[in-house]
Amino acid sequence: QVQLVESGGGLVQAGESLRLSCVVSGSTFSRNHIGWYRQAPGKQRELVASITRGNMLNYGDSVKGRFTISRDNAKNTAYLQMNSLKPEDTAVYYCNVWWGANDYWGQGTQVTVSS
Repeated sequence: QVQLVESGGGLVQAGESLRLSCVVSGSTFSRNHIGWYRQAPGKQRELVASITRGNMLNYGDSVKGRFTISRDNAKNTAYLQMNSLKPEDTAVYYCNVWWGANDYWGQGTQVTVSS
């Protein structure tokens, strides 16, 4: 059974940083593509960043230059380093892994940025 556990969310002030972690179990992590998504109240879930199993990176336009996605295959863990946080980054952040027809999501972690 594939499980994803996110951590690292919290309440910060604008301009501060957070690092989210996503620990994946039950799959061959090195073969997984990883994505971080977020959903703010009343808005659709949107892609924040993704990293393929070949380490190709993709970022949403609103986070380019501020957020960095990475992975540690030895630890079965994906990270999202978030710098220069803005109030509009406030959302629940979800980790996603996929490969082939398989698609799994974590439970989400709340990030709140105060102005």
